[in-house]
Amino acid sequence: MPIYEYSCPKCGKVTEKLVSFSKADEPVECPECKGEAKRIISSSAFHLKGGGWAAQGYGKQATAPSCAAAGGGCCGCPAAKS
Repeated sequence: MPIYEYSCPKCGKVTEKLVSFSKADEPVECPECKGEAKRIISSSAFHLKGGGWAAQGYGKQATAPSCAAAGGGCCGCPAAKS
């Protein structure tokens, strides 16, 4: 069962709750004031950081300078064939 975050508009308390996927959009009872808390969109706990493959540009099409740096003809792109 997934964990969802709920926010109570009455008292402002944000709480997490294990809820089945089929009932995720239904309001839950606020543990603080017993009001009706509604599901909110949580921010991701996963963030890409550092200088790994994303920062080095892997996923982008190779250009002539990177092909030349690797000895030419390294990736088969149009720039490497010229």
